[in-house]
Formats: sequence, structure tokens, C-alpha cells
Amino acid sequence: MVMNPASPRARRSVVAELEGGLLRSADTFPYFMLVAFEASGLPRFAALLALWPLLRLLELAGRPGLALRLAALVATAGVPRAEVEAVSRAVLPKFMADDVDPAAWAAFGSCEGRRVVVATRLPRVMVERFAREHLGAHEVVGCELEYSRLKRCTGLLRGGEAVAERVRALFAGGDRPDLGIGRSEMARSFLPFCKEQLKPPFAAGAAESTTSAAPPFRPVIFHDGRLVCRPTPLMSLVILLWLPLGALVAFVRIAVGLMVPIWTIPHIAPIFGGAVITHGRAPPPVSAAGDSSGVLFVCTHRTLMDPVVLATVLGRRVAAVTYSISRLSEILSPIPTVRLTRDRGADAARMRAELARGDVAVCPEGTTCREPFLLRFSALFAELSDRIVPVAMDYRVGLFHPTTARGWKAMDPIFFFMNPRPVYEVTFLNQLPAEATCAAGKSPVDVANYVQRMLAATLGFECTSLTRKDKYRVLAGNDGIVNAAAKPAAPGKAAWQGWVKEVLGFLLH
Repeated sequence: MVMNPASPRARRSVVAELEGGLLRSADTFPYFMLVAFEASGLPRFAALLALWPLLRLLELAGRPGLALRLAALVATAGVPRAEVEAVSRAVLPKFMADDVDPAAWAAFGSCEGRRVVVATRLPRVMVERFAREHLGAHEVVGCELEYSRLKRCTGLLRGGEAVAERVRALFAGGDRPDLGIGRSEMARSFLPFCKEQLKPPFAAGAAESTTSAAPPFRPVIFHDGRLVCRPTPLMSLVILLWLPLGALVAFVRIAVGLMVPIWTIPHIAPIFGGAVITHGRAPPPVSAAGDSSGVLFVCTHRTLMDPVVLATVLGRRVAAVTYSISRLSEILSPIPTVRLTRDRGADAARMRAELARGDVAVCPEGTTCREPFLLRFSALFAELSDRIVPVAMDYRVGLFHPTTARGWKAMDPIFFFMNPRPVYEVTFLNQLPAEATCAAGKSPVDVANYVQRMLAATLGFECTSLTRKDKYRVLAGNDGIVNAAAKPAAPGKAAWQGWVKEVLGFLLH
């Protein structure tokens, strides 16, 4: 670590290398694997994994530049530009955020002036969203992917050799950066241009003693993609080997779940490698309580499986309020579903009618969230019933995420059951007292916020004011609104044709 005795207050600008500098690992292979998997599918994912031994030999032979170009070629050649940008926006930031070096962030984030991130081994398009949105970078310097006239990647990179010149161009006029962070050979081309230098391994105490307090790191709340673990070469091999077996296991689990009585599922789940963990005391059914209307279960929304798991734990009929789920999911669902339209009056009437028949499960967030955050609760549920029971739902999986914003939603339950050990945890809270409901004069918004805080405290999550629109704007570039006026497809031949199309789309996308 090279330091000059300049005052921390004098630091108005910083230039930091991303790979191996701000990020702990300098290995870029997992990020190219993510692009290959999410933007193209299994064939390209397998091809890039098969190429890894050659890439490693090139790096050991002192040709890391050639290895980088070869990895970029296999991962992106022929991929539409929009797909690469979508993966860079929705998938990569989560994995990069998990790899941020706290000491490097303390030095970088404490700079109050100009912050520049230099991607020495990844194309700029793959890092820019993360660098700007989560690291607070003002400029991002890196090589560029080339595109054809048809807006598809050629797989070629340009501009990687002129990093030092481009950094100097940003500070034209003799104003040198106050701090430089990096460790690679390419970083050494611009580090001497900086007044001070930090090189790994970073000593947290030294970094903190020479910088002012860094702002809190902005977490990644919304992210997409199917892979849970970073696709290192070993983990990628595990995923490829598990996929055929996982598909078979998922088929068996779903088939058994559809054939046996719903109340038996929590008892037989361990036999098939899963688990359903229950906490708290569930309310009795309507007939036992002597009430004329059902219980309104207000659940946190983790996956599409939330209402199904709730019904299995209760061992009785529970109708699920849904919006924009696939027809295949409705067909496979062992519980009745009530499709909403986003028309407040019509949706309220449908939910009241269903409550008159029995219990109803609603997820007021309106969409799933993978991270330990709760989105803003819609207040509609508070106007419908005074028998409100909050239910904290959470899940654990090892390989595949069972939710998506960009992909095939019909595959969500299948991906959930493809995990080696899918676990669901259900916690029943006490029914809201009468004085905490709208019957006591509380506003629906106050009731919704109260329930949100209760559920967040139970799970150890954080409440937010973010909504479904915020999620889809980040992940898919739209508002997540489905045309409710569209004529629904027939649940017969068209539904199974859609399922086949979705499976082929995942395999050959």
C-alpha cells in the first residue's frame, strides 16, 4: 500500500479498479457465465464451461488479454444487445454487490467529489449499472462490446488498451485524482497518475484512518436471474450435472403434491428432500369458529408458492388472490385461484365474494421480493374484513431462484422444486385485534402499514415504500402492468402449447 501524507479532506476525486480493487475477486469468469446462462441458455453456458480449462491455461501462460477476449466471444457472440443490457441491469449487480471489499469501499465511498470506476477486465456495459447505481460512480471507463447492424453482439472487444489515456482525459487540465485504487497490471498504468495509491490487500484500519466516514453501501433490493450461487467453474459443473436429475425430482414432487391430500404434504415433504417449518398457531376453520365469513390471511410475498404452502399447513381450502400468473401455474395449482384485474372496485367485489365462501390468502405487496425487504402494502385488504391474520412467509433454496421478472413465470414452481432441498417457513401471527382494524375507525393505509411492520419485525426484514412498478422498472424496463382486458386463453390445448413453448424457450433461448 502506497500512501502520501495528504489530508483526507483534500480528497475530492478517486479512480478505482473494479475487478480485484473494489471487488474482492479479480476473476471475471462467473460474470461471463451469468451472461451466457441468462441471455442465451444452457448450450452456451455449457460451451463456456467446457472452454474454461483453455482460458485458465492462457492466463497461466501470461495471456490474460487473449483469455478475456475468448470468454467474451463465446459468452456474447450473436446475443441481442438488449439481452446483454438486461442481464447487466437485472442480474449482475447482485453478484457484484456480494463481492464488494468493505475496506476498498470505505476509501472509495468517502470521497466527496468525483468518483471514477475503471473496469479493466469486463466490458463497460456489464458493470456500468452497478457502478453508477450502487457505487455512486460518476464515470465508468472500460472496454466496449462491438455490435452488428442488427444490434447483436459480435463478441469482439475494443478500447481496452487505452484505459490510462482515457482516465487522464477525464482529468484534463492538470487536476490529478487524489486517490487511486487497484492492483492489476492495467491498473498500474493509471495509478501513478494519482496523488495517493491503495493496493490490496487493504487494511481496514489503514483505510479508515486515512479517509472520512463512507456512506452506507446501497443494497441491491431487486434482482433477477435463476442462479442463486456465483457460477464458478466448480459450481457451474454442479449445476449442469444436477439439472437433469433436478428436473426429474421436480416432476415427482409436483405429481405427488397433486395426487395426495393437501394436509399430508408437510408430513411427506421430508421424504422427497423438502421441508415445511411452521411457527405459531393457525386459526380454526370457519365452521369451527361459527363465523359466516372466512379468514383473510395477509402473507409476505416470497414466491408463487406462498398461498399453496399456506393451504398445506392449514390443511384446508384457501383461495389465492393472484395477478398475472401463467395459465400453467393456475392449472397446476392445488388450490383455487382468483385472478384480479387491477380495477379496485372489481377486485374488492371478487375478494368479498370469495371471503363469503371461505378463507382467502392475499399478498399485498403485489409482487415477490427476494431480498430481506418488504415492499409497500396495498391497503385494499384492510377494507374487506376484520378477521385479518398476518402470516410471515419465507423460503430457502440452494441452486435456483423460484421467481423471475424477465423470464418464463410458468417455470417458477418448477425451479422451486428443482432445488435439492427447498424449505418453506410459515409463521402465524395473532389475529389483529378489533381496535387495530378499520372497524375501530383506523384508515386502511394505517392498518396496512401496521401489518407490514409486524411482518417485517417477525422476519427481521426492512420495510420500504417501493412498489411493483419500481421492481419492474429496474428489472424489465416497464411498469409490470398486464393487459387485463385481453381475452384469456382456453385452459386446454393453448395452455399446454404455452408450457412447451416456455420449456423450449428456457433451453434454447
